[in-house]
Amino acid sequence: MLPTSHNTQQVKRINVEIVKNTLRSMGVGTKASIANLTKLSVATCGTILNELLQTGEIIDLGPDESSGGRPASRYQFNADYASVLCLIIRTEGGIHSITHTYANLNGEMADEQTLILDEINVSVVEELIAELIAQHHNVQAIGIGIPGVALNGVIGICDVPELANQPLGLRLKEQYEDIEVVIGNDMNLTVYGLYNEQQFEEEKNFAVVTFPENHFPGAGFIIDGRPLTGNTQFGGEVSFLPFGVSREEQLRMLKTKEGLQELVVQTLVSIIAIINPAVIVVTGDTMDPAMRNGLIQGCLNHHIPQEHMPELMIRRDTRREYVTGLIAVTLESLTYRIQVVEKQW
Repeated sequence: MLPTSHNTQQVKRINVEIVKNTLRSMGVGTKASIANLTKLSVATCGTILNELLQTGEIIDLGPDESSGGRPASRYQFNADYASVLCLIIRTEGGIHSITHTYANLNGEMADEQTLILDEINVSVVEELIAELIAQHHNVQAIGIGIPGVALNGVIGICDVPELANQPLGLRLKEQYEDIEVVIGNDMNLTVYGLYNEQQFEEEKNFAVVTFPENHFPGAGFIIDGRPLTGNTQFGGEVSFLPFGVSREEQLRMLKTKEGLQELVVQTLVSIIAIINPAVIVVTGDTMDPAMRNGLIQGCLNHHIPQEHMPELMIRRDTRREYVTGLIAVTLESLTYRIQVVEKQW
């Protein structure tokens, strides 16, 4: 990785993010308390707070209670300054749907609705987004979850045939130049939501694998606290593992209890041997919590040592975690980030 040069503008943008995030976590703060927590100078914090007041990103709540001197102004992060629009596109059991919701800058959702549609194509998605943006205040980012893969704004493999190989992200960026656009794989977004739910004390390896009815399985991974998507966003397409049967045969096996058990165990063994996760969550409407002990024993029978077995959880319904993962990723697209890499050698 090339070394990063921190110019003045980069440093300022980083400091602004630090102040905003600190104030968001504090709830209410003064210039001095923010400076104390951020380790920035009081003068730097004052300049940033004045700029954020002018844009409306924070709110001045008035003076604090006086302790003898001049009372300090109290500030609050304005979570309603802007919003993000999130869409989840699904096709399940022949039913096509789009669930849409808004979230403020604290990730608090509002106006969630689900539309059942005869078909979903690029025009349908574009028209819906245009309608929703017109209805809501200051949308700064659009997040779209799909049952497929997207790279650089172009959808590739997708369970919604009309969206496959379509440059949906590029088209939306042309229409909304000032709005960030994120298109994510459903499993990667779900794993991000589930991982955040665990509240680990330190970063872990984590996996989610899903076995939906009448569809190929998929997976999502977190490695040392970071989402793993792969070089071309293909990471997690576990139906391409060398099971020794064709993909068509996989679908037939998934319809029987014995075949499902065999494929789930082989998938779990592969994941455990490659990334050694702390937790694997198995999801999908083909799964039953009663299968847990059998799956654990199946992994042990495939010579996974007991001490390397992750915690295994079965969750049939992860829709809420999918939404929260999409909102989190969409909000992150609005932040200015610069990567700092710890020296390894």
